[in-house]
Amino acid sequence: MGRWSRARARVDELSGTARALPEVIPLIGRALRQLIRVNVLDCASRLAAQTFLSALPALFVVAVFAPASIRNGLLSSLREQLGLQGATADQVQQVMANPHDDESHGFGVLGALITILSATALSRAMQRVCERCWELPRSPTRLAAWRWLAWVVIWLTVLALQAPLRKGFGLGWWLGLPLTMVVGTLLWWWTQHLLLGGRVRWLPLLPGALLCGAAMTGVGVASQVYLPHAMARSVAQFGPYGVFFTFLSWLIVLFTAVTFAIALGRVMSEEEPLAQLLGPEPALRPRPAAKGGKRSKGGRGGGAGDGDGDGGGGGKTEGPADRSGGADQDGGADQEGGAAGG
Repeated sequence: MGRWSRARARVDELSGTARALPEVIPLIGRALRQLIRVNVLDCASRLAAQTFLSALPALFVVAVFAPASIRNGLLSSLREQLGLQGATADQVQQVMANPHDDESHGFGVLGALITILSATALSRAMQRVCERCWELPRSPTRLAAWRWLAWVVIWLTVLALQAPLRKGFGLGWWLGLPLTMVVGTLLWWWTQHLLLGGRVRWLPLLPGALLCGAAMTGVGVASQVYLPHAMARSVAQFGPYGVFFTFLSWLIVLFTAVTFAIALGRVMSEEEPLAQLLGPEPALRPRPAAKGGKRSKGGRGGGAGDGDGDGGGGGKTEGPADRSGGADQDGGADQEGGAAGG
């Protein structure tokens, strides 16, 4: 009985330490609130589903109508990323075979255009993840449509070059690993800026891009070790359907890492030492008006108080209250505005 009492007391002590940790280290508290608000697993599941249902068919279509060099590059990338071996790899290669008859070629071109346009569903899902992480409203469709297509085309191109890139273009892993990290960082830096429509400057997006590059590289290395055995075991247990089960599970893990990196990158970019280095970030989203039409105590210029002591005048910079709690902490933000106005 005494042993169980000591164990329970130890567990209670650890739980109390964990609960107090966000107050002791504010960065951890802000990161946890950001991850809960973004809902990482929900976003990752949506991205994985859109990749499986729209982007993967587009990849097959591009491989069918692309030159042999691009088709072989895509097949090599899929084989290495998913651990495709034996009969499974042969089936994927057969799907990517180039049709020769004119009738199927004519029908395939129309189908290819529709499939590639449908793949922009993944672009839209990724855009919503970026906007949720940065607490931005949705971009109008007329302004964002070309960005969706551009994002899909660039990522399909990069995927075709993924296999030689990981091998360091024949020089080995010592060059391939850092190249993969650098290219992944640049791609996710560009991805955030493109899908956010330039509403966030380049420098604040850099921490999230670095985390995404590291996450993608880490998941890629882990997949080289784990996926071949998981794929073989799943195929042996479920037959051809095992490929889909394993692939979908791998996509969920991949996009969980990506969503986590983008969300945490936003928090890191607003931490004081790094925020000074990256430069001030203007307001990213409209603030709700004060309840009951009341002005903020610190407001000036006749407008509604924004909670940071700047009333009604545009171009404000978000304060710590915005970073930690966002628009939901109106009470604390108004108190800060009153103190600044005083």
